[in-house]
Amino acid sequence: MSLPKTMQAAVLGEPGTLAVTTLPVPQVGPEDVLVQVRRASLCGTDLKIRSRHFFTDGGPAAGEFVPGHEYAGVVAAVGSKVDELRVGDRVVTEAHRGCMRCANCLAGAYTDCLNYGLRHTGHRVQGMTVNGGFAQYALNHVSTLHPLPDSVDFDAAVVLSTVGTVMHAFDVLGTLLAGTTVAVLGPGPIGLLATQVARELGARTVALVGTREARLAIGKTFGADLVVNSREQDAVAAVREATDGIGADIVLECSGAPSVVDDALRMAKRSGKVVLVGFFEQPVQCDLNHAVMNGITIRTVRGEGTGSLTRAVSLAARGRLRTAELVTHHFALTDVAEAFDTYAERRGNAIKVMLDISEDPERTRAR
Repeated sequence: MSLPKTMQAAVLGEPGTLAVTTLPVPQVGPEDVLVQVRRASLCGTDLKIRSRHFFTDGGPAAGEFVPGHEYAGVVAAVGSKVDELRVGDRVVTEAHRGCMRCANCLAGAYTDCLNYGLRHTGHRVQGMTVNGGFAQYALNHVSTLHPLPDSVDFDAAVVLSTVGTVMHAFDVLGTLLAGTTVAVLGPGPIGLLATQVARELGARTVALVGTREARLAIGKTFGADLVVNSREQDAVAAVREATDGIGADIVLECSGAPSVVDDALRMAKRSGKVVLVGFFEQPVQCDLNHAVMNGITIRTVRGEGTGSLTRAVSLAARGRLRTAELVTHHFALTDVAEAFDTYAERRGNAIKVMLDISEDPERTRAR
């Protein structure tokens, strides 16, 4: 593949703005892989990056930084030490690359790398601490890329980045899901995918709680046994009633709404487990004494980890995940500002908003 010297990329400007500009195509290091990005998607973290609230120090200078941590594409070049992938391979990216030298990384917890943000140690997070996938080409460490089977298209592949977060949330429980009761709070992309994954991993009963009827309806088709509109009924009471008054074995808080954490604790059974998956904009107030008095375990996750994206790809390869219903919008890279506004304002019931970065030659010829 002949590589150009420059590429189009969406870069962070002043707070609340993104602009498409021309940047040099990244240079490939010995352990790097250059990906020609086919598809990228937006998530809530990207909104925080656009506003610059994500950065504790104000963030990088305007016009230099490329966001985007959910993307998939085709290998365009590989470094001299890379033999796991070849040019032309279809891949999906994992955002987090730990330093692989701190105690956490050596224990497998690379998402919680103790050298977070310190590039000289080897740590990277695509689209957060290093340039990401809102560009025609993106540079990844080889360990962050996962081959895609032919049966998984690029739309589905990008959604698998979110499935990786869900798989990681279930990983930290330290237990099998088979036969358990699971409550999922928040029918956004993570919550809807968590509903599916819980079902596929053998949960006996899955409850989905939220406030948007359209999304709850999708959750029903994804396998939720119980859907609860928390604006119309007491969600805690509904989940407890569905579990014969005992409460759920496992509760995943995926909404990021501070008030919902207390509901999560009260939905859990004695000795139940609550995993906080959503990111909170404000401080959370909840009755932790209830958790203490009832032996409830609280865990947290930040994105994917522990090889979870590999397992997400495996599920998709077997046709065990439905993602098409979640992809609601497509935009060209040049329309990135409109894509962000559509996602932020939930125009047209936006769930997953995609940027079509480059064309798939095979698909183009097939038209």
